[in-house]
Amino acid sequence: MAFLSPNALANERTAAVNKTKPAIEKRKHTTAKAANSKTSQRKTGQRKKPAASKVVTGKAFGNNSAVKQLAREIAIKHKLPPAWVQQQIARARVLPQILQLVLPPSSPQAKNWQAYRARFLTENRIQTGVRFWREHTLQLDRAFAQTGVEPRYIVGILGVETFYGQHQGQYKLIDALSTLSLNFPKEHPQAAERQAFFKDELGYFLKQQRTQPASKPVLGSYAGANGWPQFMPSSIAKFAVDFDGDSRIDLSNSAADAIGSVANYFKAFGWQPGMPTHFAVDVQTVSETDLSALLAPDIVPSWSVSHMADKQALLDEEGRRFNGALALVQLHNANEAPSYVAGTDNFFVITRYNRSSYYALAVIELGLAVERKLGSDTN
Repeated sequence: MAFLSPNALANERTAAVNKTKPAIEKRKHTTAKAANSKTSQRKTGQRKKPAASKVVTGKAFGNNSAVKQLAREIAIKHKLPPAWVQQQIARARVLPQILQLVLPPSSPQAKNWQAYRARFLTENRIQTGVRFWREHTLQLDRAFAQTGVEPRYIVGILGVETFYGQHQGQYKLIDALSTLSLNFPKEHPQAAERQAFFKDELGYFLKQQRTQPASKPVLGSYAGANGWPQFMPSSIAKFAVDFDGDSRIDLSNSAADAIGSVANYFKAFGWQPGMPTHFAVDVQTVSETDLSALLAPDIVPSWSVSHMADKQALLDEEGRRFNGALALVQLHNANEAPSYVAGTDNFFVITRYNRSSYYALAVIELGLAVERKLGSDTN
């Protein structure tokens, strides 16, 4: 979400697992593949979302001084009629429960790639992904032809984000964004920055409603993300496309628009067609000092294959042939040994959608699982 991904704040539930640089856990080690075979049910530190029937709305904001000031700022920045902007915000209702949801967890729990992966790579989600791929093969192939983004990554994103459109959010975006713009909790460690972000997102949302009015209230996440791909309003403005040719961008009801928009987002952030996302890597013989140095850049590809080999980070055969920069990515498994992968620039692009290596690898593995299942069902 500086670059701010379409849903990094909207998915603080997933971003929370990767916000801090990983601690070094050296002596025990497992590959990501080995960890994937386990189905630990330990919690991942993600905040539970409220049930669909639990949305509590307070009173309307009304025309108080804060509303008037915010309306003026938005009207000037986005060239909108001030009276109309003020009217929209004044009618919005306070959502008191989301103010708690945007706060960091009071007692962060252990990160757990095994449990995180198990949440998304379920048989039901994979089968739903297969049906989605079959139904939208033409759009996925067209997106690939235009952007170079392989269908499995688009399918992975839409499966992780909203279970292929089934879970798009329950909050009226005008209410959620107005609440976070006007009443953002001051106890948040980055309150000023976050509140400014949501004010900007509210402005983008209102501009979209002015130019393309919705026939009914727009629903989404508590942080303002919307549609199949859970784009924030600013990302809709910058990256969403009309992929079905109906002269409207509709990420809530058009799977084609969602497909094209995800592909366009990846392309905008530097997706390189045909490049793998990551390779297996064994770090058991890496010294603690070298491991710490290799992990220092976090998920930013910074190391050559030869540099990693010099530090005894042993790539698989495909990885040893790779001619590009790599990042050593560590994924914790609660009390068990961490997993490691070597991420490429394309792995990094996926983390521009959500700043989490756990999220990125779940997207990759879900897309691959759907692709394999689709192939096995066809044969």
